[in-house]
Amino acid sequence: MITVALAKGALLKESVKSFAKAGLDFSAVLDPDNRQLMIPSDCGRARALLVRNGDVPVYVAYGQAQLGVVGYDVLREHQMPVAHLVDLAFGGCRMSVAVKSSSGYQRAADLPPHSRVASKFTQCAREFFDDLDLPVELVHLTGSVELGPITGIAEAIVDLVATGRTLRENGLVEIEELFHSTARLVGHPLSLRLDRGHLQTIVEAMRHQNKKNNL
Repeated sequence: MITVALAKGALLKESVKSFAKAGLDFSAVLDPDNRQLMIPSDCGRARALLVRNGDVPVYVAYGQAQLGVVGYDVLREHQMPVAHLVDLAFGGCRMSVAVKSSSGYQRAADLPPHSRVASKFTQCAREFFDDLDLPVELVHLTGSVELGPITGIAEAIVDLVATGRTLRENGLVEIEELFHSTARLVGHPLSLRLDRGHLQTIVEAMRHQNKKNNL
């Protein structure tokens, strides 16, 4: 039985579509009346675990799921020992530094040393500012980090940005991009090594489909 970890939320619909093209139908997870967290595929040879985005690499790393789909931002933040298999090219967004539009800062290096920076992604933020050799105080928030500069708890934020509308509506502006993030297919390294072809067939089907979509 193949177990796949699927993230609730923005990536779910496209994740289900990608696996369907590889022969695994997990469409039951899209039923709004469904309350199951472990859902079998219609073929009976696989099942899906419906988990939070940040938990996908955890289930895969510990071998409770052999495959999973998760945003690259989560992989960068949590750095779990999973195999990066395919860039699925959906769920695109960017990790960016943003400040109040009235601040006058044009780039991250303009921030004063020891400024406070609010983020859900403190590991990503730490690596970025360390590379700049700019010491900052990181403030970990789990909710709307846009409130950081508005309330004065932070000079800047590091957060995911898709359209930028939320930033604009809250008087913030992007000043620097850390990296681009898309959905990634990941796998459990040992399961892939011991695979008798079942996992590789799915991986290759998703890789082929992704190449086809990019032509």
